[in-house]
Amino acid sequence: MSQALEGVKIADFSWVGAGPRATKDLADHGAVVVKVESAKRLDLGRMSPPFKDGKRNPNGSAFFGITNTSKLGVTINLGDPRGVEIAKRLTDWADVVVENFGKGFMERLGLDYATLSAKRPEIIMLSVSVAGRTGPMSDLRGYGNSAAALSGLAALSGWPETPPHMPPFAYGDVIAPMFATMGVLAALEHCRVTGMGRHIDVSQVEPLVHVLGDVLVQEQLSPSPKRGNDSPTIRQGVYPTRGHDQWVAVAIRDDADAAALAQLTGGTDLASWTATQDKHAVANRLAAAGIPAEAVFDGRDVFTDPELAEGGHYVRIDDAVLGSCEMPAPPAHFSRSEIRVTPPPKLGEHNSHVFEGFLGMSADEVATLAAEGVLA
Repeated sequence: MSQALEGVKIADFSWVGAGPRATKDLADHGAVVVKVESAKRLDLGRMSPPFKDGKRNPNGSAFFGITNTSKLGVTINLGDPRGVEIAKRLTDWADVVVENFGKGFMERLGLDYATLSAKRPEIIMLSVSVAGRTGPMSDLRGYGNSAAALSGLAALSGWPETPPHMPPFAYGDVIAPMFATMGVLAALEHCRVTGMGRHIDVSQVEPLVHVLGDVLVQEQLSPSPKRGNDSPTIRQGVYPTRGHDQWVAVAIRDDADAAALAQLTGGTDLASWTATQDKHAVANRLAAAGIPAEAVFDGRDVFTDPELAEGGHYVRIDDAVLGSCEMPAPPAHFSRSEIRVTPPPKLGEHNSHVFEGFLGMSADEVATLAAEGVLA
């Protein structure tokens, strides 16, 4: 069975989270994604925990692995003019170029969209940043937590009478790639029809505002204290269950749910009633009575969830450093095509394969440039 994006060629200059997460999905669906890195300036994703056996290793980061499956990896020193020329040859090979550097970096190298599209009008470029490439904040450099602050997410999070709460995870690094992937697919279709490429500008702030829009409007109309787990329309919350740090999430939507709950608990306080029961069992009891409820999963629960397993969400790979482990597949599955998840690239692992096989360089040239620090 073929893959949906077979034949699509992507030069991926992005690093850390937001860019690589988008190209991971494209690679798992069959695009040939060449990830460009340098040992001179390691991708911060490679140095992000958790690490295999807890040992800091640029080839042993689970974070890097999860966001870079199915890609080819090369090293190019963009601080050397000869490295920049090789990068330009790679963009000549590619259908799509992806970057998430600070504004002006690709321009200084002559790898920006205006320069590339003047030579090849069909080229597609994806730029991912915190606040976009236009407007008064286009020069801003930051990470997903910066987007959480600028989007209003931090101000809306937390408990009443507490300061703004920064999310423990860079949600912008996860939401923005979904929009980026959609943009690339649309641009590929547009190019197929018209022969013309496009520059796709994705900020992390805008996707976060998109998903928070109704809450932000409500706060403008009627400012109120932060609600924590509370909801303005239904009674909802998480309640303790048997065992250490085990919980069940329950939502009481109306009087019918409240009556069903009272019949189950016999009027006992809900938290006291759930506290003696297994979280899965109590969730099933509540759901059987028509009350929305689910066990709160921890990391181990999620990785062993039979529903996700049945849906093929996890794919086991054999990685030279990480060992035998499961990696997430793209959440979108297409009929009549397959997903193939392969190990993430080691630093510079595919230099010969890409530079010789794709760009036509000789083995001696590649070896010489590597020894001179150009392909490093």
